[in-house]
Amino acid sequence: MDIKNLDEVAPFTTKDGSAIRELLAYRNSVIRLQSLAEARLPVGGATQEHYHPKTEEIYYITQGVGAIRIEGEVRAVRVGDAIAIPPGQKHKLWNTGAEELRLLCCCAPGYEHADTIITE
Repeated sequence: MDIKNLDEVAPFTTKDGSAIRELLAYRNSVIRLQSLAEARLPVGGATQEHYHPKTEEIYYITQGVGAIRIEGEVRAVRVGDAIAIPPGQKHKLWNTGAEELRLLCCCAPGYEHADTIITE
């Protein structure tokens, strides 16, 4: 059984500039086909626009407010929103609020730097 606590997982920076804490993935658990991480964006922060050729993602907002652009469409996001990002779709996330933006990121297959293509 693998149980990871967010407070005990060291952060790292993804290729798009996000600070994430990878909770469960092949690198630290028995999970092999997906990954679960928490990402944080500071006030005024943003990811670099990018896409993943192989990976589909789900973002789930747990704190703050922001905006997301997927393939040119921009939408506001807030706590409780789940965002579907299919493979190959360019996306960028901004923190538009007055507090840190936090979200869970589910990736299948699991996150890899090599599957992240920066587009800006």
